[in-house]
Amino acid sequence: MKLRKRPPEQKRGAPGWMVTFSDLVTLILVFFILLFSMSQIDMMKFKAVTESLREQFFDFYPTVVPLDYSSVIENDMPAKDKNLEFGSQQQEQSAEEESMQNLLNEVQGFLSKNGMDDVIVANRTERGVVLVLEEKVLFDPGEATILGDAYGFLDKVGELLKSMPNLVKVEGHTDDRPMNSFRYPSNWELSAARASSVIKYLIENHGLDSRRFIAVGYSDTRPLVSNDSPENRKKNRRVEIVISDPKYSKDDLTSN
Repeated sequence: MKLRKRPPEQKRGAPGWMVTFSDLVTLILVFFILLFSMSQIDMMKFKAVTESLREQFFDFYPTVVPLDYSSVIENDMPAKDKNLEFGSQQQEQSAEEESMQNLLNEVQGFLSKNGMDDVIVANRTERGVVLVLEEKVLFDPGEATILGDAYGFLDKVGELLKSMPNLVKVEGHTDDRPMNSFRYPSNWELSAARASSVIKYLIENHGLDSRRFIAVGYSDTRPLVSNDSPENRKKNRRVEIVISDPKYSKDDLTSN
């Protein structure tokens, strides 16, 4: 008896290539959904998630680099808002520059009116308005006691400072000749003592708030000109009174 061959059974379900194709399409769909969700970040939720992750994973080993959301916020900000913010910053900077220029004009006018142009020089720097007083109008060589002849124009400076709320930094500067006395072992002590003497006089005689002042002695480390002649050394022996720009804090003044 002749046996019949059974016809091959057809495989059930979808062909193998279709399964692979379906997986590929699904992955692409998930990828585009992920891109879409990342393009519209809810900053509040983003911060909440990052804070939660930081607390959970980095409490014992905190990162030395703080999380910075500013770049995310800036990138997420519409172009119109960015332009408005940039315009506002420019206007604010322009107003500050105009304010400091007005202050310089006011100080120069004050010095000219009171006949002090020859003893005090006023100029504008990034820190504010700087009054430069040579040593000869304030102190005897190697001393930090204010001369009686200096009271008049220091009183005028006190009147000027009383009319404005700015922070004031007083700097003492010397030339490069070594200083060695019982009271002032080096130029560091002498320059700091001179700055302190000026501040003490202004506070005691004009009722100025001591919290507005900073005294710094720079010795010979910041000369105006090279210490290569008696005339240049005389220029470097000076006291500078810095009427600070309002945007500067006490820390900024101390570091400059």
